[in-house]
Amino acid sequence: MTQTAAARRPIGRTTLYFFGALGGILFGYDLGVISGVLPFIGKLWGLSGWDKGVITASISIGAIVGASFSSRLNERLGRRRTIMVAAVVVIIGTLAATFSPTFTLLIISRLVIGVGIGLSSSTVPTYLSELAPARLRGAMGALNQIFIVLGILIAFLVSYGLGTSGNWRLMFAGAIVPAVILLAGLVLLPETPRWLVANGHEERARAVLLSSHGGGVNVDEEIGTIREVIRLDSESAKTRFRDLLTPTVRPMLVVALLLAMGQQFSGVNAVNAYFPTMLIGLGFATQAALLSGVLLGLTKFLFTAWVVFVVDRWGRKPLLLIGNVLMVLTLVAAGFIVLEVHDTATKGILMLVAMVLYLVGYELGWGAVVWVMMAEVFPLKVRAAGMGVSSVVLWAATGIISAVFPIISDPGALGLGGSMFLFAGINVVLFFLTKWLVPETKGRTLEEIELDLRGRTHSKARA
Repeated sequence: MTQTAAARRPIGRTTLYFFGALGGILFGYDLGVISGVLPFIGKLWGLSGWDKGVITASISIGAIVGASFSSRLNERLGRRRTIMVAAVVVIIGTLAATFSPTFTLLIISRLVIGVGIGLSSSTVPTYLSELAPARLRGAMGALNQIFIVLGILIAFLVSYGLGTSGNWRLMFAGAIVPAVILLAGLVLLPETPRWLVANGHEERARAVLLSSHGGGVNVDEEIGTIREVIRLDSESAKTRFRDLLTPTVRPMLVVALLLAMGQQFSGVNAVNAYFPTMLIGLGFATQAALLSGVLLGLTKFLFTAWVVFVVDRWGRKPLLLIGNVLMVLTLVAAGFIVLEVHDTATKGILMLVAMVLYLVGYELGWGAVVWVMMAEVFPLKVRAAGMGVSSVVLWAATGIISAVFPIISDPGALGLGGSMFLFAGINVVLFFLTKWLVPETKGRTLEEIELDLRGRTHSKARA
């Protein structure tokens, strides 16, 4: 029966992971495209620093709404169909943004796009982590981040290519392409084995395990482990968000929220969204600034791709700590460059080098590892709820940074140099919090992590 089901639906792991992670391109493109759009709509509508912050943060506000509903949709529709809903919402919002006649309508359109991105960003990591075998789960989770930074790079390339014409509407329209590909691909893809078993579709779960894990998988053992976790979950009450505060789960919630907030308070979205604007403010021409953004995007993509090969060997925690150290050093350097270097050309080149190295540190750790670990640390029963809450917090942090950075980096406030020093200080704090609180999860199945967590909690209770 299993072999027949598998043969009837011969979907290889490459196909599963490619389309599963393609949602990351939606995430990345819509995060990155605003950096190319801002210089043009800023002139067109005479936008203030606050206006720029609002239009950039609007996608994050929408994402908070989307992430808030992701848990319910995940449980009712499944991971796959939730991502399909997200793709449809992004397509609708992108069409509205492309043809928006006013600044207000553009903000509303970005809010709609954000709803789809919030649904996608909180579901795709869960989808990938539940499909991947333990030995590949870190790499597959990092694959999602590769697609995110690929989306950012594509947005930077599109912005640069359209920069001479100033066609910012076409820049927005580019997001329709990955959304349509994702929607079409997910029609062919299966649901995750864990959701299928939990909802009474065990034979389909067996077929998916063979497709995603390969012929060497012990299907009976995998199904048995999933059943055991589901049995333990069924002995307790129905999942509620307050279940995240139980003694068993609370430490993992703390870790997930630390990772979610830390990823954005590290300053990365200020660089992603505003780097061309920073350089224009330092005296660079618009096209030169947009080209510099392409170099940043290329750096992000190359180092994220490299992390795929080391995340399951080096471990999650060492990469987070190494990334923090490099980000602190480069942010401090960037602060001194802004304040002490006065030649425009020299300042721009040195800032580009500093930000490239900053993004190397970010992609080594906080870029790829955060989404992997947030999907790993929660028990199955509360995984969807935990990812939903974590994604809401992450997007709230993204919105705060996006809205506040144009204000604090204004010469009348901290200025660009002072803002760099502020982010450096935050990264120092993140280093020590990560060292003290974040566990290592590499090489263990999701069920092993959960069962071990239950066992350690019970041991403490007995003691």
